[in-house]
Amino acid sequence: MYLYPPMATYAIGDVHGCFETLQRLLRKVAYDPGQDRLWFVGDLINRGPGSLAVLRWAAEQGDRIVVVLGNHDLHLLARAAGVAEAKRRDNLEAVLEAPDRDGLLAWLQGRPLVHREGELLLVHAGLFPEWTAAQAESLAREVEARLRGDKAAKLLAAAEQKAPVRWKESLSGLERAQVALAGFARLRTLTADGRMCAEFSGPPALAPKGCRPWFDVPGRKSAGATVIFGHWAALGLKIGKGIAALDSGASWGRELTALRLDDWRVFQEPAQEPARESAGED
Repeated sequence: MYLYPPMATYAIGDVHGCFETLQRLLRKVAYDPGQDRLWFVGDLINRGPGSLAVLRWAAEQGDRIVVVLGNHDLHLLARAAGVAEAKRRDNLEAVLEAPDRDGLLAWLQGRPLVHREGELLLVHAGLFPEWTAAQAESLAREVEARLRGDKAAKLLAAAEQKAPVRWKESLSGLERAQVALAGFARLRTLTADGRMCAEFSGPPALAPKGCRPWFDVPGRKSAGATVIFGHWAALGLKIGKGIAALDSGASWGRELTALRLDDWRVFQEPAQEPARESAGED
């Protein structure tokens, strides 16, 4: 029998439209919307069949939940803005054709890229090694302003590209926002000179020669914080010093994970939705 604290905060991995699995997980942890909080690592939608239900549910939760933007969330916004084509594994038509799509998209576009409370930092994919937690938070606000302004379409179009970008503080304008957004939403591994290994999404042991996980880069400046992230289904659940990776592949037929931040206890729910293909694509 589980013992639940009177008020709890749960960080939850990539939902990817697996609405039934999410609801079962919330029942398992006895989620109380009157007092508990939920942190989502992004990619609420796509792949699974329940993206519209997930978005509607999330938008109704108010300030009880925190959701950071993931690359699939950004892809939905790019498609809605007419700057991206449908991908082979997209499962977004129900959202794009919904009568309440405009309100749902506006809610999604208003989500942050980084959420930080004390030593905990929530992001979808990762942080470039040059960033401290405070710098990442500041840069996220900078990019969010562009995503919500009249230049949003250009940035969303740029975010669709898988490029081996490298962070430099001297970057400016659209390029600065594009590279920062790639870090927040797509980063997994980096070369020794700090370039993203943009095409790789497999397990770390199979990474191309010279590519290593962003969180294993020596001297990473965000090492003083605990970074909670998802995005990397092939990495799976990984909790270690300064990191909590929570994408346990729900949309690939595996599990959806919740991490109770009050005591670091892990809860998992087996996927209820039909499994998609191999977890080798982001």
